[in-house]
Amino acid sequence: MYTNPSNHTTFIFFIITGISDIEEFQNLIFILVLFIYLLTLGGNMTILLLVCFDRHLHTPMYFFLANLSISDMSSSTITLHKSLVIHITGNKIISYSSCLAQMYMFASLTGHELFILTAMSYDRYVAICNPLRYHTIMSNNTCVLLAMCCWVLGFVVVIPPTVTVSGFICYTSNKINHFFCEMASLTMLTCSDTSVLELLNLTEGLIVATLLPFLLTFIPYIFIISTILRISSSTGRRKAFYTCSSHLTVVVLLYVILTCQYIVPTSTDSKKFFSLFNTAAVPMLNPLIYSLKNKDVMSALRRCLRWCRVKYGKTHGLERNI
Repeated sequence: MYTNPSNHTTFIFFIITGISDIEEFQNLIFILVLFIYLLTLGGNMTILLLVCFDRHLHTPMYFFLANLSISDMSSSTITLHKSLVIHITGNKIISYSSCLAQMYMFASLTGHELFILTAMSYDRYVAICNPLRYHTIMSNNTCVLLAMCCWVLGFVVVIPPTVTVSGFICYTSNKINHFFCEMASLTMLTCSDTSVLELLNLTEGLIVATLLPFLLTFIPYIFIISTILRISSSTGRRKAFYTCSSHLTVVVLLYVILTCQYIVPTSTDSKKFFSLFNTAAVPMLNPLIYSLKNKDVMSALRRCLRWCRVKYGKTHGLERNI
């Protein structure tokens, strides 16, 4: 650190305190975080490979699900890798530029996840409320355009707040009470004027990146539920609701966690817990929800395992004959 002419303290690095300061829990936390991270990578990579290589899953819904898996894997890697590195190396230091980069990437991927869930909600609306024109409306070009818009919006919306944070010239401390660099954690430490950042968080963070996706995600479900209730047969109603139950479960889970993390007043330790749940548990649960509650994904997984057994059996038999 150094002191600038205005007697403000500027840091060139920060210290990440980690998930917990209790020494006795460090090994248990490391094993738990590593297990969740590997399960997150394995589950989302399985979903991604199945969607890419199984032609039965070449539909708009699973195209958006593949995008969601990429976002989940990236978000977990960006946030959890520092906790794993801290335990292995004992080095809690992160450079100022790396901290800003981590903050930007995490915020961007969170925004992208909200936008891609909105696109999936629109897909479910068309599938249930306008099934005869589904393939016409949700064409390949439309799906690619929606996915590109989600990625671009997620990474563009957080640029102004990130630039504002990078302009902070002083901090009261360089110790971040978190397991990764988060915008709220840095804002709590700064002694610079945060009025511009608060305005950006209100207009872009709350309205554009949170409230707008929230409304665009749940409003279609009003029409979806209305359409389902008008279906005469109970079997038809169950089948229609089943097609959107996985997506609705993921959406509700994510928004509940974000509400507890950013809107409901809680202690710092509670915010760290909800952040851990958001960055670790939610990306891990998403593929489980979509696989366990989805017959198409389970069927694709069985076909993949059957193909692997056949291929391995042929290779093994050939080697044995040789």
